[in-house]
Amino acid sequence: MKYLKEYRQRESIEAISAEIARITTRPWTIMEVCGGQTHAIVKYGLQAFLPKQVELVHGPGCPVCVTSLEILDQAMMIAARADVIFCSFGDMLRVPGSRQTLLAVRAAGGDVRTVYSPLQAVGLAEQHPDKEVVFFAIGFETTAPANAMAAFQAQHKQLQNFSLLVSQFLVPPAIASISASADSRIQAYLAAGHVCAITGYEQYLPLAEQYGVPIVVTGFEPLDILEGVMMCVKQLELGHHVVENQYVRAVVRDGNRKAQEILERVFEISPQTWRGVGQIENSGLRLRTEYMHLNAGQKFGLPSKRPVDSSGCISGDIMRGQKKPAQCPHFGTRCRPQHPLGAPMVSTEGPCAAYYRYSKPVTSNEY
Repeated sequence: MKYLKEYRQRESIEAISAEIARITTRPWTIMEVCGGQTHAIVKYGLQAFLPKQVELVHGPGCPVCVTSLEILDQAMMIAARADVIFCSFGDMLRVPGSRQTLLAVRAAGGDVRTVYSPLQAVGLAEQHPDKEVVFFAIGFETTAPANAMAAFQAQHKQLQNFSLLVSQFLVPPAIASISASADSRIQAYLAAGHVCAITGYEQYLPLAEQYGVPIVVTGFEPLDILEGVMMCVKQLELGHHVVENQYVRAVVRDGNRKAQEILERVFEISPQTWRGVGQIENSGLRLRTEYMHLNAGQKFGLPSKRPVDSSGCISGDIMRGQKKPAQCPHFGTRCRPQHPLGAPMVSTEGPCAAYYRYSKPVTSNEY
């Protein structure tokens, strides 16, 4: 990627680090919402570049981590059917449901396939008219437009054998839920740049005002994140609470209108259950009535029940910023990437996976 090295140069990182230390006079707790930012923070040891008064905590920005047990169990019931080709992004195959994983379903004979785009699944439905093709449509606002386009294409092609198992999440209601919690200690947020590239950031304005928290739209490289932290700290020290955009090279206030149009055409806002957190109003997307025939849960008549998570995973505490992965009694012992108790140890955006993988952060003059 062009201009990548510039955002990893140690001299620039140390200069911003020194400025953050200079302006910080009180303790502040800042949450990065995105799992991609969490991995960058842990990989590059960015907490070490901050003064002790500034603490970064990790938020619910990993869609793999927050997909509910109920949806996972439904995925496995569908995938186990002999007449189904079940398509998913790779991360989801190893996430434990209440009893097994999609990998176990595949090992038992289920036709479970890894795809890199929902449109690949649409193509498979065209190639295999004798099979039911189901795509596991998970994600935040970043993946939702592509999932919407898959539904639109399937309807346009009049495919009768294609459907979506939808597990879509929206970020702003999660921020509102965390901020409204009586035990929240979050004083500012780093908003995910790729989400805001789709949605823009106008919907964050009332959150900053209502909860009195600075929100800074931030990129994913070390320099992006530390600059985002600096912008938060400046606001906190001055008693301000507005939305700012650090990621100006990718995000504009209004976002991507074309992506928003396909989203609004196919999906509507709904309540959503977040694994380890519970139901958050208006925090999900579901297919509109005119696309409901593409709803895999309805198509296969799946039961709606909420299984109890007895794994011992503390993902809910981690996703709300109450605890960090190393505070879990099972971290690195019962719970490891090879044998995860929960999704945060599986996903490439999961905080537990980041802590496990990058226990020794990268050190170099140029990251």
